[in-house]
Amino acid sequence: MNIKKIKAALTASLLALPAISIAAPPTAPGLPNQITSVWDVFIKILNFIWPVFIGFAIIMFIVAGFFFLTANGEPGKLSTARTSVIWGIVGVAVGVIAFSIPYIIQKGLVDN
Repeated sequence: MNIKKIKAALTASLLALPAISIAAPPTAPGLPNQITSVWDVFIKILNFIWPVFIGFAIIMFIVAGFFFLTANGEPGKLSTARTSVIWGIVGVAVGVIAFSIPYIIQKGLVDN
């Protein structure tokens, strides 16, 4: 039981180290790409994840197109291809909404 707790604490601390090191204050004011708050760390993380999300979405639409090309008119395969496209569109919509929520919160709460 204690070993599980130790492993969980070690894993959590190792996962938190990159965020802690990024959140270190800059040594000189006015440096480009300086991080001055937790919000800046959050934005940096989102700016890293956004291209990965876009790349994944493009790959999923290419796979769905491949499903359409290889369906050969079979209703089951066409249904699978249509479902892939629909879920791809839903995923992109959810992703865009999820990535816009922090900016909406910033404009609504921080800037007021």
